[in-house]
Amino acid sequence: MRSMLMQRPPRLNQVVRRDDSPVAKLVTVSAFTILFVAHMLIGHPVEARTQVDRILAIVNDEIVTQSDLKGFVEKLKSGGLVDDQLVPDDATKQNLLKNESAALQKLIDARILDGEVRRQGLSIPVERVEQEIRSIAKRNRTNRDGLREALTGQGIDFAEYQDFLKTGLERQALVEKSVTSKIKISEDDVVAAFMAEGKSAESQAFEYSLAHILFLSSRGGADAAKKRGAEALQKLKEGAPWDRVAADFSEDPGFELGGVLGTFKSGELSADLEKAITQAKLSPGDYLPQLLPAQGGFHIVRLTRRKLIPDPKIEKEKDRIRGMLGERAFRRQYDAWLEQLRSEAFIRINK
Repeated sequence: MRSMLMQRPPRLNQVVRRDDSPVAKLVTVSAFTILFVAHMLIGHPVEARTQVDRILAIVNDEIVTQSDLKGFVEKLKSGGLVDDQLVPDDATKQNLLKNESAALQKLIDARILDGEVRRQGLSIPVERVEQEIRSIAKRNRTNRDGLREALTGQGIDFAEYQDFLKTGLERQALVEKSVTSKIKISEDDVVAAFMAEGKSAESQAFEYSLAHILFLSSRGGADAAKKRGAEALQKLKEGAPWDRVAADFSEDPGFELGGVLGTFKSGELSADLEKAITQAKLSPGDYLPQLLPAQGGFHIVRLTRRKLIPDPKIEKEKDRIRGMLGERAFRRQYDAWLEQLRSEAFIRINK
């Protein structure tokens, strides 16, 4: 059969020489085409069938095939190389494994992103890919060869891994330019989110610089410490300079000139001390007119400086809240941006 089919083209050439009219040419070409297809189907019936790959979707000038979708789903199942830009979390992954139509939409998104990368000229050079490979190897405490060996052990071809990184870096550059760089989270946004979580924020918060004169109970007991404290207070009330009284009376083992105690933000002082300072409405240079309990005894406290600062309760939560708001804004703006790209693209899904 194969030798017979191979002998037919010469006879067709003879037909062309006898009649060079357009009709004859058309008949000749058509006949040759039929014979060629017949040869492919009859001579290699199984191979012809296995090479057919159904086109599931057309995206601008690219296609998504059945084998593309199958390969994507297999990677999801096996934990293979999948861009987290497309599959950001496990919930998304599980949904894609259950919903083949949703998985196809992700591949369409990938074609759109890659097309936009090309349109904007955001191709990543080989040197940048190699830099990323070295960085990944370093984070995993190995070198390039060690990383290649580890990937091979997982059944991942190194060239495929390089292409995966290149594509991921290009998409990352595109998203950074088109979405991430436009997200702004203000201080007001952070405070509003903090309040929305049911937490309260002070209208004002301060940083206090304090000095003290300490009286230790270990020196004759608590009553004796109080008595020495009362004597020092009296000296201050009579107009004696703070620094002199502190030098004469303070029993602080780590005493510094002026009785420096330190700098503290709202919430870092003991509740009693912060309440006393707030209620007394002290100005810098003023001291509390009564002895207060202190570790190991009692002390007289002086305010040397007060500075208005952001509420420390919010400061402690700021990074977490800003990250949360940033992620929400990113997902919202990314989805809107991608939807806009989809609306501008030619997309045809074959049913």
